[in-house]
Amino acid sequence: MVLASLLYASVLTACSVYGAGVRPGQIKHLVTFGDSYTDVVLTGDAATAWPVYAAGYAHVALHPFARAGATCSNNLTFRPFPPLFESQIPLYLTEKANGSLRLPPDETIYTLWIGTNDLGVSTLLTGSDPGVSLVDVTECMVNWVKVLYESGARNFIFQNMIPLELTILYAADSYPNKYWAFERNTTEWSIIMTEMTRSGNKLTQLMLQALAPTLPGAHIALFDSHSLFQDMFDHPALYLNGTAPLNVTGTWNACVTTIGGTTLDCTVANGTDRDSFLWADELHPSEQADRIVAREIALTLEGKHSRWATWLS
Repeated sequence: MVLASLLYASVLTACSVYGAGVRPGQIKHLVTFGDSYTDVVLTGDAATAWPVYAAGYAHVALHPFARAGATCSNNLTFRPFPPLFESQIPLYLTEKANGSLRLPPDETIYTLWIGTNDLGVSTLLTGSDPGVSLVDVTECMVNWVKVLYESGARNFIFQNMIPLELTILYAADSYPNKYWAFERNTTEWSIIMTEMTRSGNKLTQLMLQALAPTLPGAHIALFDSHSLFQDMFDHPALYLNGTAPLNVTGTWNACVTTIGGTTLDCTVANGTDRDSFLWADELHPSEQADRIVAREIALTLEGKHSRWATWLS
């Protein structure tokens, strides 16, 4: 009897944490928010962005609101770019209110991929508002779900942060580049970024798990970008398919500068050689990495199984 009770309790717990998600064929519209990892115009890889691929793979209409350089809120981590809460969401709500954007809630899914700029240079890593913490930033990210839910949205994919310490900018053996050309302790940066991305992702996971049961009718998927990129880094032959030797520690557009940034020496790969790289430059994923993200997101919004997505409701 005790064993049976324990098994029953574990089943109830699992059911309360893992939801059914969307149905196959249900989703007709994809709405994207975030930063340069998702922007379809100012793309970080100088190529086609993952939302364009995902919309094509899943045969859905794309409505992109992500903007390069964005943080979750400029009231927390200021950067002179269109933030999620002060620009992207207001634009979406304006278009929804004036009728230029008509999206049936049941047929629409919303994605958010943000945090790289909130945690990075000129913000939490190097010192922004001393009163702002990682907790504040992650609360902001999760609040995106609540705000859109209140506006009528019901289906969400929350993409967590990649292991930024694997990018060249935050690697222990980094070099002066176009993103940071000043003195720094690269080992310290790498350790801090490792802890911030892991801690931030765990915070958002716990917050989303607590939030999901409070939003009737909502379907929320947690997409584990962190584990996906770690797996691409660890097993590149499973993902990269270019004509150059596979490379996860360099970039196809590597630009080395001097302290102070007085000169810039770039080494650029061309054509299909670029698909051998995990990184496009010192901070952004390559187009081939984006195709992998798009493939897995497409599976998720199609109601199919992706190894990297878990439905919380």
